[in-house]
Amino acid sequence: MNEALLHTEVQDFIHNYTGDIAKLAFAKTRFSGVSNQELVQQIQSRRTIEKKLPQWFTKKGVYYPPKLNLEQTSSEAAAKYKASLVQGSSLADITGGFGIDAFFFSQSLEQVSHFEINKSLSKIAAHNSVVLQQKNITYVAEDGLKGIAQHRYDTIYVDPSRRNKTKGKVFFLRDCEPNVPEKIEYLLERCNTVLVKTSPMLDLSVGLDELKYVASIHVVSVRNEVKELLWTLTKKISQAPTITAVSITSEGIHCFSFTHQLASSVLYDTPKQYLYEPNAALLKAGAFQQLSEQLNIAKLHQHSHLYTSEVLIDFPGRRFKIEHSIPYNKKAMRDGITFDTANITTRNFPESVATLRKKWKLKEGGNRYLFFTTLENEDKILLICAKVEK
Repeated sequence: MNEALLHTEVQDFIHNYTGDIAKLAFAKTRFSGVSNQELVQQIQSRRTIEKKLPQWFTKKGVYYPPKLNLEQTSSEAAAKYKASLVQGSSLADITGGFGIDAFFFSQSLEQVSHFEINKSLSKIAAHNSVVLQQKNITYVAEDGLKGIAQHRYDTIYVDPSRRNKTKGKVFFLRDCEPNVPEKIEYLLERCNTVLVKTSPMLDLSVGLDELKYVASIHVVSVRNEVKELLWTLTKKISQAPTITAVSITSEGIHCFSFTHQLASSVLYDTPKQYLYEPNAALLKAGAFQQLSEQLNIAKLHQHSHLYTSEVLIDFPGRRFKIEHSIPYNKKAMRDGITFDTANITTRNFPESVATLRKKWKLKEGGNRYLFFTTLENEDKILLICAKVEK
């Protein structure tokens, strides 16, 4: 950690530079004790987190690690939600990293311990904590699994690294570092609850097979992109895990919860007045039957994951007014497509969006939304829709 990068004139340059990074790398050295490569790294890392971590982006004096250390870092929005899940007064973050999660945990708990085996990254996280005036975090540059050996906490949080030395980027929990499935008993001996963050690519059924004592799963999406899966583990389990689909947008947080593998009654019907497309968190969570039962709306097909109703309802996803329903055959399509611009979505349909655009000569954009899908009787149709705003 080069403290010369924290000098006022250097910070001003890092925050105000909008030029070409490549040119800066080979330009004349600007500041004593600071190489152009260090400036480039700080500027690139800062730009990387502009939307993800606005507090860290705007605050002068923040020290940025290399971009690789920021890839797996939680966004502010996701970290805030995560902090709402923990109870008690103490937490150990045994894979502390850049310190975003520890920072938000510390805003709702009395004491947080941040363990990070990378000494440089630990020092950076500790420095930034001082800059952001968060005083109840203890930073320990040590392997977290070893650091918690003689202690007990209300919660232990682990965000296993999805990269390892031999396999590169990985997704199965047993291939991550640390190997959480192998260490579950060890972790639960030292806390009441283990909170695990995993890749959004992890299949829920695979995670349930790899982990024991799963009490709940939270599928967290930010701006309709699934960012992380959160697993709470506790030995005090009395029922099947609860799955919560969490959608965080500029309008707020929407949560839809259901019990894993609990049978639900599903309605099927042909398109009515309105069409509904679930948000990304719901699709990842697999809440297809539960949406139909809880909201009393019909699915178009078991595998289409589109819903319909005669009366408009509040829905966790996009809502559309169906203007026309057209059978998918040459004559009906030629008569029905009287425009050359539209937004296209396919659900359970044999042709791709690219193929459909070329086939029917449709450009992207505008206020018209086309859904190519399949009905319960296996008929292929096109639904021409207008979006219903919130």
